[in-house]
Amino acid sequence: MSKKKYYRFPIALASIVAISGSLLAGCGGQKTEDHPTKNEQKAVTHDTTAATTTEKEQKVDAGGYIEDQKLPKKATYIQGILVASKQYPLPADFAPGENVEAREAFEELNAAALLDGFKFNAFSTYRSYDRQVELYDAYVKRDGKKAADTYSARPGYSEHQTGLAFDIGEVGSEEDFADNKFGDTEAGKWIAKNAHNYGFIMRYPEGKEDKTGYMHESWHFRYVGKKIATEIYEKNETLEEYLGISK
Repeated sequence: MSKKKYYRFPIALASIVAISGSLLAGCGGQKTEDHPTKNEQKAVTHDTTAATTTEKEQKVDAGGYIEDQKLPKKATYIQGILVASKQYPLPADFAPGENVEAREAFEELNAAALLDGFKFNAFSTYRSYDRQVELYDAYVKRDGKKAADTYSARPGYSEHQTGLAFDIGEVGSEEDFADNKFGDTEAGKWIAKNAHNYGFIMRYPEGKEDKTGYMHESWHFRYVGKKIATEIYEKNETLEEYLGISK
C-alpha cells in the first residue's frame, strides 16, 4: 500500500518504489486459481489462532488492528486463498518473492491492453517485511500514525508481502503512480473493467473502505485467479465480503 490522493506520494519516493518494484522478485502464494500447491500447504498452512477468537472477543485499536496481536508462525489461507489484512497478519519471515503465476497473468493482461492502446507497468509488487517497516515508519513520521493506518499496512500485514499484490500504472504517466488520479484516466478505467479477466481484483475499491479497512486505491490489484476474480467482480464485492471475513 502507499498513499491516497489526500497524501501525495513524493515523486522521488515514487520513482524509487517504481525501480525497486521492478527489480524485486515476487511471491509464491497460490499456484492455482483456487488452492495453494501441495508444497505451499506443507510450508504455509491455515493458522487457526485468529479464527478461534470471535469478533466480540476481539478488541481493535484506532487503526483497525487487533490489540496485542502477535505475528503468527504460519500464514492464513481461507477457502484456498492467502489472506493478508488487518485481521490476518503474516509471519515476519514469510518471504516468497513475487508470485510467478501472478506475473504471467500481468503479462497476459498487458498484452491485451496493448491491443487497445495501453501499456502498464507493475511498479511495485513483492515487498519484504523489512521493506514494509521502512515504508510504514516513513509514513507515520510524515503524516502521523492515524493517517498512515488508513493507507499503509503495518509491517506483517501488507498484501505486498504475499507477492500477489501488484501496484499498476500506465507507462508514460508515472506522475499518476500510486495516485487515485489513475482511476480517472482511460487506462485506469480499462484495467478496472478488465483486470478480472486475467485473475486480478481491485483490492481496495471506492466506497468499500469499511470492508477493507483502507482508503480506495485505484492502482492496487491482487491476484486471486480468473474464476474467483470474475466472481468477485460480478458481485461487486471485496475479498473480505467474498470470504465472509472481517476487515
